[in-house]
Amino acid sequence: MMDLIPAPRSITRDPRGHGRLDAQTRLEAGPGTEGIARWLRATVGAATGLPLAGPGDGEPRIRLAVDPTLPPEGYRLALGGPDQVIAGGSAAGVFWGAQTLRQLLGPDAFRRAPLRPGRHWDLPEITVEDAPRFRWRGLMLDVARHFMPKEGVLRYLDLMAAHKLNVFHFHLTDDQGWRVEIRRHPRLTGIGSWRTRTKFGHRASPLWDEKPHGGFYTQDDIREIVAYAAERHIAVVPEIDVPGHSQAAIAAYPELGNTDVASASGEERGALSVWDTWGISPHVLAPAEDTLRFYEGVFEEVLELFPSEFVHVGGDECLKDEWRASPAAQARIRELGLADEDGLQSWFIGHFDRWLSARGRRLIGWDEILEGGLAPGATVSSWRGYAGGIAAARAGHDVVMCPEQQVYLDHRQHDGPDEPVPIGYVRTLEDVYRFEPVPPELTPEEARHVLGAQANLWTEAMEDHTRVDYQAFPRLAAFAEVAWSGLPAPAERDFAGFERRMEAHYRRLDALGVGYRPPSGPRPWQRRPGVLGRPIDGPPPNR
Repeated sequence: MMDLIPAPRSITRDPRGHGRLDAQTRLEAGPGTEGIARWLRATVGAATGLPLAGPGDGEPRIRLAVDPTLPPEGYRLALGGPDQVIAGGSAAGVFWGAQTLRQLLGPDAFRRAPLRPGRHWDLPEITVEDAPRFRWRGLMLDVARHFMPKEGVLRYLDLMAAHKLNVFHFHLTDDQGWRVEIRRHPRLTGIGSWRTRTKFGHRASPLWDEKPHGGFYTQDDIREIVAYAAERHIAVVPEIDVPGHSQAAIAAYPELGNTDVASASGEERGALSVWDTWGISPHVLAPAEDTLRFYEGVFEEVLELFPSEFVHVGGDECLKDEWRASPAAQARIRELGLADEDGLQSWFIGHFDRWLSARGRRLIGWDEILEGGLAPGATVSSWRGYAGGIAAARAGHDVVMCPEQQVYLDHRQHDGPDEPVPIGYVRTLEDVYRFEPVPPELTPEEARHVLGAQANLWTEAMEDHTRVDYQAFPRLAAFAEVAWSGLPAPAERDFAGFERRMEAHYRRLDALGVGYRPPSGPRPWQRRPGVLGRPIDGPPPNR
């Protein structure tokens, strides 16, 4: 496969021929491909030192064109001779073809400046025809637990694009922080965006980082991130958690909580702070009309910032103890004619399903939104194994498969003692490569509801971007191939061939400055000796 990752559908090569790029190479952008031309000049042009000037006389040329006979995200890359042609079924297809061209130029094409100015760049005579298996090829980044500054987010969008991933699930709110400016509710960031200290390691760890931690994205930051992603044909799906995982919001606006219930922690409600440890907070939103109106205001501003088809509302790990103890919540259950607290959560999610649908958007939530009845238009992120996704698909709902036991990249990569803050099951590079998003028990009609797959990066134990890099790579490269390529059944996949291609891909990651986990194990500075994790022994369940 010419060391390409993800593996393309087909490659035809003439070993006798070759093409080249040099200072005279022209870049011709057909209608609809102007953005890809800008990207090529900014990345490949910067790395090679070649000007890639616009149309004119002479050869060689790179020609970009939209060809509607190709699949929407498919492309045909034809190299060799005077013209290097990248055609795609859409601008996105052309962009993915440009990513393949960059890989074929070699690892130095992933640098930000030329190592040897004035050189020419040889290309094989080759035709690559390719298209993705799934429309949703996602990465979830949790910036609520540990904030990632804007430059780090933009960097991860570039890394996603390099791997042909096209959905960025942006986890913006949780118990430990609120990360997006909402102008009508300024205390969400004024109070909710920072905490006084942070647990270091698993929640059972005795260690604390005693300095304040926080940060948020202004609305202009969000607009920049969304525009940057769009230039790379990546959709940004925001997540605003309701009704659980909301302690940061309640700390900022105490009236959002169940004010008629004594705090389980003994804190006065008005003194509740942004949470400084991990786990599932007992503090959840009150099922009141005022709460709905507050979050409608939040989502109105979110919709202005994010043009994405989908909006994620969380819906996971909503502890019901406060609702059980709250006279107001119990009265609400009776008023609505609901069976229990699960029905109350379903009512909460159903309200925002209808609210978003009325505005031309689609609600997506974690698979707990199945409990108490699934809202009519909802899409499910199946994280607690495959079962939630199977149930949703059989009921005619769309599904994104992201089972914790398979593609939660915060889980440890090896069972050795040097793994930094080991969390969860061992999920090796090979384990991720053998992940299959479509459960075999689904019929072909049901399987069509599987939009695709997503890898998730929860950052409780990832205090900075170097830890995120370590957990994400190289496994994200394996996940990208699963989501893009038409691979055989898991047991039949050529992992040895993938490992051989990874030898070249590690050099690309080196050029990009990615602090991946080497195959031989963590480097000394990647370890976290003495920091308690939560390893789980044995193989993970498949369901």
